[in-house]
Amino acid sequence: MRIFISANEVQRKELETIRVNDSDELIFNLELPDVEGHKNYDAYFILSASLPSLDFRQFGSKPVFINAVTETLTELNLPENVSRLNAWPGFLQNKIWEVASNNQKNIGIVFNTINHDFMVVKDEPGLVAARVISMIINEAFYALGEKVSTKEEIDLAMKLGTNYPWGPFEWAEKIGINNIYHLLEKLSEKNDRYLPAPALKKIFSEKK
Repeated sequence: MRIFISANEVQRKELETIRVNDSDELIFNLELPDVEGHKNYDAYFILSASLPSLDFRQFGSKPVFINAVTETLTELNLPENVSRLNAWPGFLQNKIWEVASNNQKNIGIVFNTINHDFMVVKDEPGLVAARVISMIINEAFYALGEKVSTKEEIDLAMKLGTNYPWGPFEWAEKIGINNIYHLLEKLSEKNDRYLPAPALKKIFSEKK
């Protein structure tokens, strides 16, 4: 199997541990091949490309995995061969990738080829891990806004108390404030508990 991966520098570094058998091949590039070039590959991971500009009909029925954390497959109105995963900074290092899919038939074949574990989850904004981590980050911004403690102290307390690899503010910086804010805003449309904290909203507005 030949698998094409469209990935930026950060994503590619996180994927360095992926290994395939001698009979299989991973092809990395920032840009997708032209339409004729699609005939040379059996599956695609589109992690860095701009989704709105893609015509997914060009991939036929081949398995396609996209980096879409906030938008769902239903909202994007994508073909059944397209699945969602989280390729935000830091998440590709996870031992198990969350995948939302309307057609699970070909997922196992692709993930067996790249020797990586996966878990099928509901097609919801944030999947699971990103939704939970965004909520943790939001609560940390509430605490910061209420002057409970400093960013550094909150980060240290979370790492020591929960054994997280990063504190909530370190996570926010790594993932990107824009990503966190837009996901929380999306989630808050159905549940007020996800409303972005005022301190987070202020930083987001300053970065615009």
